[in-house]
Amino acid sequence: MDFDWAFFVERIVNPGAPYLNALGRTVSMAVLAMFLGLLIGLVVGFGRLSRYGVIRSACGFYVWLIRGIPVLVLLVMLFSGMAAAGLFRFTDLEFAGIKLTASFQAAVIGLAIHEGAYMAEIVRNGIQSVARGQIEAARSLGMSPWLVTWRIVIPQATRVVMPPFGNDFNHMLKTTSLASVIGVPEIFQLTEAMSATTFKTFELLTVVALNYLVLTAIWNTIQGVIETRLRAHEIDRPVRSWWQSFVVYLTPSTNSSERRS
Repeated sequence: MDFDWAFFVERIVNPGAPYLNALGRTVSMAVLAMFLGLLIGLVVGFGRLSRYGVIRSACGFYVWLIRGIPVLVLLVMLFSGMAAAGLFRFTDLEFAGIKLTASFQAAVIGLAIHEGAYMAEIVRNGIQSVARGQIEAARSLGMSPWLVTWRIVIPQATRVVMPPFGNDFNHMLKTTSLASVIGVPEIFQLTEAMSATTFKTFELLTVVALNYLVLTAIWNTIQGVIETRLRAHEIDRPVRSWWQSFVVYLTPSTNSSERRS
């Protein structure tokens, strides 16, 4: 195989402004979609535990429907399908001097809708992990339902929600590559365009793979630090620095119990 190492190193050292812009677009798309997905998940997750059957059924149907539709199909349906059917057409917007293209908006909303269905189940599991006795004790002290949720349920549920939330965001960073199908100029779409003109397909794909690897490694480190801080009250588990958390993440699977600590 004739691998062009000089070209590969050049793309690593000097990716260029267009590629850096595409990288920033990838990260911003993942962050926005995850934030909106979390909001949807909170609403639907609490709705899944509602005392009203209609709300429970509606939220359950949403989770069932969205989890059964592939992300790629959902993105194309939102961007192209709805426009073709005359239902809705995304248009470019400008907000605070930042231009949001139609394809970018569709990608963020589509990814958020998809993520919301998974976050709903994660939130529901986190809520159900809180001991019922603590909730009843808080109510017996005269706390309102909102105060019980804010002071008792959410803080304890967060420790349960954080690990799967972090894993989902890790997956979201890589799922953004599907947005290239609807024309979002993120790093994968830009890589495909560059490979068509330079014919350095394998070198460019290796570069973009390393970029995704770096992004996920950075997030895994951040996630490890957050999880450690959330468990800081457990005195039998020392609080690690960000570097110690990164080293533990890279530790072989034989120390999986230590990695979970």
